Amino acid sequence: MPSDPPDGAALGLAERLIACPSVTPDDGGCLAIVEERLRRIGFAVERIDRGKVANLWARRGTDGPLFCFAGHVDVVPPGPGESWRSPPFEPTRRDGFLYGRGAADMKGSIAAFVAAAETFVAEHPGHAGSIAVLLTSDEEGDAVDGTAAVVEALRRRGEIMDFCLVGEPTAAVRLGDTVKNGRRGSLSGALTVKGVQGHIAYPQLARNPIHLAAPAIAELAATVWDAGNEHFPPTTWQISNIHGGTGAVNVIPGHVDIQFNFRFSTASTPEHLQSRVRALLDRHGLDYELTWTLAARPFLTGRGTLVDAARRAIRDETGLETELSTSGGTSDGRFIAEICPQVIELGPVGASIHKIDECVEIAALARLSAIHRRILEQLLNQPSTAEGRNEKL
Repeated sequence: MPSDPPDGAALGLAERLIACPSVTPDDGGCLAIVEERLRRIGFAVERIDRGKVANLWARRGTDGPLFCFAGHVDVVPPGPGESWRSPPFEPTRRDGFLYGRGAADMKGSIAAFVAAAETFVAEHPGHAGSIAVLLTSDEEGDAVDGTAAVVEALRRRGEIMDFCLVGEPTAAVRLGDTVKNGRRGSLSGALTVKGVQGHIAYPQLARNPIHLAAPAIAELAATVWDAGNEHFPPTTWQISNIHGGTGAVNVIPGHVDIQFNFRFSTASTPEHLQSRVRALLDRHGLDYELTWTLAARPFLTGRGTLVDAARRAIRDETGLETELSTSGGTSDGRFIAEICPQVIELGPVGASIHKIDECVEIAALARLSAIHRRILEQLLNQPSTAEGRNEKL
């Protein structure tokens, strides 16, 4: 297959990836395409698949520092095809944008960083350190056998990253306006409050668990869990689902099930949040069962080598002074942060992600690739950056 022209390398690769119907956990052939491109420029490539999930780990070089590009090739279902102006897995250029499922989240980013690696290696074949690419087909799903599995494998063999850039769509309005330098943690609870079922006309013979739980729910919703800090907003608590009753209008239910979630900052720990919830429920005298799921701990990369390099690259390429943010949901950065002290997320505008007619600005792909190349030039052309700093916060 002919190579893409240098000035359209990211665009051409993005189109090839979008054409792969890679709905979680199917990679749709994306990894084979990327693997072929990386092998061509000297990457050693291996698959670290687990279960039904396909994972790729590729590395060029054996010395430090190790810089990693990370991302996911899987996409959410496109929804009704007839609602799209063009088929979701048929990449379409229109009015300066590239349309297709995954264009912004995040096949455009993958194409941009692969193209950046190609350009950088061509210009600096004897660069310092190592470049790696980590890709999974399980980010939009359970995220159990994807990046987490690769991180486990790398940890077992002592392969630790120094810097990682995750290609999530972080821009709010214009490429480069926002970089994510951390994410909040996610802690979910499944609460069952028990009562006594009975006839609704004889409440004295029953105990309505919804009535019993209501004051505790109100207090949970009104509680200030922390004030956040200079990097994170305050921790939030929200109910996602609540169910009680048999479906009959004349039966007091025997229990009520409540699902809730904390999005928490580094100002709180999951253990402290759990103990506060239990203490509140106990104070209300409830008979309950409560189980917890910790989906993610918060992570934060302070001003230091990687953040500074990204800000300089963005300024040089776009003229923007980027904003650092920890907003939004979780990402695979939470797993990578376990073996990498400096993790950021940088990608295109995310306004269309998961929507009908998802798209990315065509011109932004080349600019994003140029930003990635500038970051590599800063971090892997100066051997002394192996001692990169990451200031304590």
